[in-house]
Amino acid sequence: MADGNRRWARLNAPGETLVAGYEAGAAKLKEFVSWCDEVGIGIVTLWVLSPNNLDRSDEEVLPLLDVIVSLVESLADEGKWPIQIVGALELLPEHISEALRAASARTENNTGMHVNVAVSYAGRQELRDAFRSLLAEEASKGTTLEELSKTVEIDSIASHLYTAGQPDPDLIIRTSGEQRLSDFLIWQSAHSEFYFCEALWPDFRRVDFLRALRSFAQRERRFGR
Repeated sequence: MADGNRRWARLNAPGETLVAGYEAGAAKLKEFVSWCDEVGIGIVTLWVLSPNNLDRSDEEVLPLLDVIVSLVESLADEGKWPIQIVGALELLPEHISEALRAASARTENNTGMHVNVAVSYAGRQELRDAFRSLLAEEASKGTTLEELSKTVEIDSIASHLYTAGQPDPDLIIRTSGEQRLSDFLIWQSAHSEFYFCEALWPDFRRVDFLRALRSFAQRERRFGR
């Protein structure tokens, strides 16, 4: 959860627009992906935009969307990682969603670390879409709501999430001193470990990343047991 880009811009680029913070944050995200790859992490999810962010002014949102497209295209250009876009792309301007899908499609045959980029993503929205997909699938089989209410299982719901088929995250890192989940991976994070860092995202360093991993390694995971 790469938080603090706007605060960073106000502190470090007071004469510029907030896009300076988004650009600095995007550059750090690309570094972060490389750090994850170097230590052998198999899947990383980057949350870059929530639907609530789209309620901001066009003067702020449109440049941010351009930064996100540039980031995804830059990650795709590395030719290493399969890039998956997760979120409600239908809420975005069509040219933005098309550019994101095209960049993702170029990476389908890559075999490296899997990179999820959460764009227009919210956990509750993901659950809504998962239930809609599950209901539509069962309806196509002739299953009644009464039958479904008696047979639906946790795995049935999980198989319709944006991240279907992926393991749940072991560790969630949030920067900028905020200590809340904010509707990020609320289904998948049931047993995740959390690490909160005071640094604003563009100031997040490799040593901060390694400290997060060290903290995780020292924890005893019980998975609710």
